Amino acid sequence: MLHTPHPPTPRPRAWSRRRLRAAALLASAVSVCLVAASAPPAPLGVGDRLFPHLGNPGYDVAAYDLSFTYSGSNSEPLKAVTIIDARTTADLERVNLDFAHGKVDSVEVDGEPAGFATAGEDLVVTPEDALDEGEWTRITVRHSSDPVYPEDRQGGWVRTADGLAMANQADVAHLVFPCNDHPSDKARFTFRVTAPDGLTAVANGLPTGVDPTGGATTWTYRTEHPMATELAQVSIGRSTVLHRTGPHGLPVRDVVPTKHRAALEPWLKKTPDQIAWMEDKVGRYPFETYGLLMADATTGFELETQTLSLFERELFTEPAYPAWYVESIMVHELAHQWFGNSVSPGTWSDLWLNEGHATWYEALYAEETADKPMAARMKAAYGASDRWRTAGGPPAAPKPPKNGSKTGIFRSNVYDGAALVLYALRQEIGRPAFERVERAWVTRHRDGTASTADFVRLASEISGRDLGDFFQAWLYGEKTPPMPGHPDWKPTATDRAPAAATGKTHGE
Repeated sequence: MLHTPHPPTPRPRAWSRRRLRAAALLASAVSVCLVAASAPPAPLGVGDRLFPHLGNPGYDVAAYDLSFTYSGSNSEPLKAVTIIDARTTADLERVNLDFAHGKVDSVEVDGEPAGFATAGEDLVVTPEDALDEGEWTRITVRHSSDPVYPEDRQGGWVRTADGLAMANQADVAHLVFPCNDHPSDKARFTFRVTAPDGLTAVANGLPTGVDPTGGATTWTYRTEHPMATELAQVSIGRSTVLHRTGPHGLPVRDVVPTKHRAALEPWLKKTPDQIAWMEDKVGRYPFETYGLLMADATTGFELETQTLSLFERELFTEPAYPAWYVESIMVHELAHQWFGNSVSPGTWSDLWLNEGHATWYEALYAEETADKPMAARMKAAYGASDRWRTAGGPPAAPKPPKNGSKTGIFRSNVYDGAALVLYALRQEIGRPAFERVERAWVTRHRDGTASTADFVRLASEISGRDLGDFFQAWLYGEKTPPMPGHPDWKPTATDRAPAAATGKTHGE
C-alpha cells in the first residue's frame, strides 16, 4: 500500500458543518449515539493472525513527529511528545493508538483537548467532535517514554553502556511512543532528540538541524521515505558519526562508540562495496543514506532499522567470529533495506519475504566472496526443514509467538527455511527468471507493502507459468517438497547447522 505524501498543516475543522449535520441526524440517531457513547473503550487491531491487537483500523498515518528529551540517565523516563498526522478511512468517534509503556499527560486532537483512556495495550482517544471519513487530523500526545522494562516484556529502548538505542521489531514500538504499530501502515518520520552536551543523538534519515541551547543540544532528523514503526531508530550516547561515500554519491554514515572507533573502522569501510554488490543483484539502493549503528550492548541480534542498521559492537570485536561470517551478517542487514524496509510485509505472516531474502543474499555473498557454497548450506537446511516446520510452522504460516518468548516469530523456518524456498524457486524457473523476479519485486513495491500472494503472482507472471501449486507446497506444506534438481536431498535425523546464522541471533 503506497502512502500519501505529507498532508498539509491541518486546518481547524468545519465545526459548524459537522454540528449542523449532527443536528439534522439527531432525531433518528439519538438511541445509537447513546449506545456508542456508553460503550467502554476497547483495544482494537487490524486482524493480524500473529499479533491480533497490533495496529488499529479507521485511519492511515502519513507522518510522525517524535520529540524525546533525554536527562543523561538511561534508567529514567524520557519526556516525549508524539504528533501524528493521519487521514481517516472511516467515521470515528474514537481513535485507538497502540501505546503500553509510559505515562500520558495530555492528548489534543487538532489543537483541542481530547479525552483518553487505556484499554489493553491501546491508548483510546476521544476527540471533542467525531472525525469524518476522509478527513486529515493531527493528534498530539504528551507522554513519558520509559527505557526500563519488566523482565517478561523486553524491547523498544535498548540500554547501552553510554546511553540508548532502539529495537522495536516486531511488536514493541508502542512501548516507546504512541503509534499505529503495524507494518501495513508506513509513514514518514521526523525525530527531535534533546540530550545533554557531550552526547550525540542520531536517528533514521538525514539530519536537518543541530540546535544548542544552554547545556543541551537538540538534534533533528527526517526520513525521505515512508517507514514502518518497527524500523524506527534513535541512538543517544558518547558516539562519533563517521562519514564516507557509497555508490553514486550515496551518503554513508556510521555511529560508533567513540572509544572503539579505531577498532571498528576496518569493518565499516567495507560497507560501500557491499552496497555496490547488492545494487548489482537487485538494483539501486532505495533510501537516502545508509550506515551501521554500533551499540555497546548485548542484545543477541542485529536489526535492520531503516537507513541505520543496529549491530552489537561485540560482533566485530569478538575474535571467535570469522571475518566471512561477520561480513555476511553485514550484508544480511543491508539486504533488508530492500527486502522488509522498502518493501514491507503486508502482515507478519509475510515475514518470510523479509528474512528469507536477507538470508538468501547473506548466503550468496558468502558463496561469492568466501567460497562458502550456497548448495551446501541449502542442502543442510533441507535436511532440517521438516523439523523446522514442525517446531515453528511452514515459512508463510508461522506459529504465533508464545507469551514471554524472546524469539517470538523469529525462528529457523523464516530464515534458512525461507531461503530454501527461494533456492527451490531458482531451481524451478532458472536463474535468469529468478533474478528478474528479484529486481521486479523491489521495483514494483518500492516504498510500499506487499504480501505472499503478491510474490506468487509476480513469480508466475515473470516465469510465464502458474506457480500456485509450487508455492502452496513450499510455503504452507507441513512437509518439505522434493527439491527440483536434487532428488537425492533427504530430511536428516539430526540438525546440521547451516553455514551461518539461521535464527534471531545475529541476523534479524
